[in-house]
Amino acid sequence: MDKNNIEKYKVQANILKALAHPTRLFIINELANKELCVNEITAMVGVDASTISNHLSLLKNAGVVQDEKRGKSVFYSLKAHCVLNFFNCIQQFQVSKRNDV
Repeated sequence: MDKNNIEKYKVQANILKALAHPTRLFIINELANKELCVNEITAMVGVDASTISNHLSLLKNAGVVQDEKRGKSVFYSLKAHCVLNFFNCIQQFQVSKRNDV
C-alpha cells in the first residue's frame, strides 16, 4: 500500500470513528432535517452541554458537520450528507439480515 492509500484510509477511518457512537448517530440524523444549536441538541439528547459539545467537536473535526456562530449561539448543520447514504445501506443490510433468519 502506498502513502496516498494510507492517507486516504486514515481519513476514512477517522470519519468512521467519529460516527461510531449512538449519540453522534442521533445528532447526525437530526441535523439531516435541519440545523440546530447546541442547546436544542442538548435538550433532545438529555445530557449536559459539555458532553454534546464534545460529540459535536469530534464530528466537526472529521468534517461531518459544520458550525456557524450567531450571537452567543452556535448552530450546527450536516456537512457530509453522503453519510446518510451509508446509514441507508446499513439499514437495508439489517433488514435483509433479519429476513435471512
